Amino acid sequence: MEYKKIENHYVLRVDRGEEILSKVKELCEKENIRVGSAVGLGAVHRVTLGLFDTVKKEYHKKEFTGPMEVTSLVGNISTKEGETYLHFHINVCDEEMNVRGGHLNEAWVSATAEITITALNGTVERRMSEEVGLNLYRF
Repeated sequence: MEYKKIENHYVLRVDRGEEILSKVKELCEKENIRVGSAVGLGAVHRVTLGLFDTVKKEYHKKEFTGPMEVTSLVGNISTKEGETYLHFHINVCDEEMNVRGGHLNEAWVSATAEITITALNGTVERRMSEEVGLNLYRF
């Protein structure tokens, strides 16, 4: 991973063999980014996607492997109990151009990932909502 800071933006390159979320978290902790957003693209060979069942309040995960283009990566950065909290979604397409997407649990880079993070001043904390079953923004 390498990155460059330009004003309140960070241009990040995640390299082959690295996991995207762990590198974004590493950057956030190093640069003390407590709230912000991210967008990106790239190529991965393994991704774990998730879907939250809002009725059953259950989270389902599924892993996909093989050559995949990241057609869209979006996320936000906040904190939960003072620690970095990442919430990212991803769309990937396979060799047949079938697109899959969902909540990002992990994505392993096969070539590169290019991500731009916009850091905001301040913090936004999350707390578990028993009603919804998710960690929601608390203002």
